[in-house]
Amino acid sequence: MAVFVIPAYNEEANVPRLLADLESRPDLWRGGGWVVLVDDGSTDDTIAAARAHDGDLPVEVLPLVRNQGPGKAFDRGFRRALTFAAEDELIVTLESDTTSDLDALEAMLAAARDGADVVLACHHGTGELANVSAHRRFLSRAASSVIRRGGGLDASTVSSFFRVYRAAVLHRGYEAYGDAFIRERGFACKAEILMKLSRLGITIAEVPVILDWSRREGESKMKVLPTMGGYARLMARHAVARARS
Repeated sequence: MAVFVIPAYNEEANVPRLLADLESRPDLWRGGGWVVLVDDGSTDDTIAAARAHDGDLPVEVLPLVRNQGPGKAFDRGFRRALTFAAEDELIVTLESDTTSDLDALEAMLAAARDGADVVLACHHGTGELANVSAHRRFLSRAASSVIRRGGGLDASTVSSFFRVYRAAVLHRGYEAYGDAFIRERGFACKAEILMKLSRLGITIAEVPVILDWSRREGESKMKVLPTMGGYARLMARHAVARARS
């Protein structure tokens, strides 16, 4: 059983397809699992599309009053999920645009049950970035390299939304960092979460996946320059914290 935390911004065309895909895989959520979809101030009908889901998979929609970025959406979703999730339950985060390869999720959940605290969907190394421009591919690899080296992470993919967390580990993150656990509002939040949890001595596993951008409808919501700025802020704060320790 897993709880799915999914941030969404202007994804009315993709959210119904994602929920239908999850609905078709009851082994992933049967026995108490549910979806926490955090709408990040969408200006389209994402909320209505999510609430219109008709199936056995429970879907809870948490609307944010304005667009604040995936960092705020994940924070809201995590806090909600942790209100009910037991320490040993698994929390899955997904892209709402259907680019997360759900065929890989069974292996990711198995890795978590085998003892990993966080399981990453790895599209570098043995994974694959499909139908992604060479420019985006280069930026993804460069950012991952900088974060891994500067942050001391033993992981190939540091920015993908597609992950599995043990609930107890997220509890530890909030206990250790409080409201500062997720400071980055933009896409750099995923690297921030991983870096901060890594300092707590967690075990990380990776499962190779295919990230295929052709699966989604519409354009990516990630803006390159703001995301690079988020990584720069993250590494600057990390350098200051390391200098003080």
